[in-house]
Amino acid sequence: MSLPTFRLELFLLDNRNLHIFSTDPTQSAEQLIRDFMKRWSLEVTFEEGRAQLGIETQRQWSDRAIERSTPLLFGLYSLVTLFGRALHPDGQVPIAQAAWYRKHTATFRDVLALIRRHLWGQGTFPTSPTDPGVVLVPHSTLERLWVAVCE
Repeated sequence: MSLPTFRLELFLLDNRNLHIFSTDPTQSAEQLIRDFMKRWSLEVTFEEGRAQLGIETQRQWSDRAIERSTPLLFGLYSLVTLFGRALHPDGQVPIAQAAWYRKHTATFRDVLALIRRHLWGQGTFPTSPTDPGVVLVPHSTLERLWVAVCE
């Protein structure tokens, strides 16, 4: 038995159409759009999980692999979030900006880069002025390397 569906078609400013479907024909168009917008943070979470942790990728080809790895990956996602909160209790995580998209809040990728930078920046590297293999790296160069590796 199939449920009747209600379709709302939106015309976007960039000449694309967005179709939103619902099985509740009594739902107003405004409520349908509100419900759709509520899902956005959840969708971003899953997209970040795919991009950063490999959830739902070729690494999980069998049901057993999915059953084993997905809960662990979501646990890792939770740990990264908690570590990020510990590093910035005020919630002011540095946000990496792209030239084509302005973000107003940190994403999982931003928090993961913050943690990597924190962990890798804690290492002490022995140096000796008499060792010809030791080269001093300017702070600005080290900063660019961190951005390249962590983000």
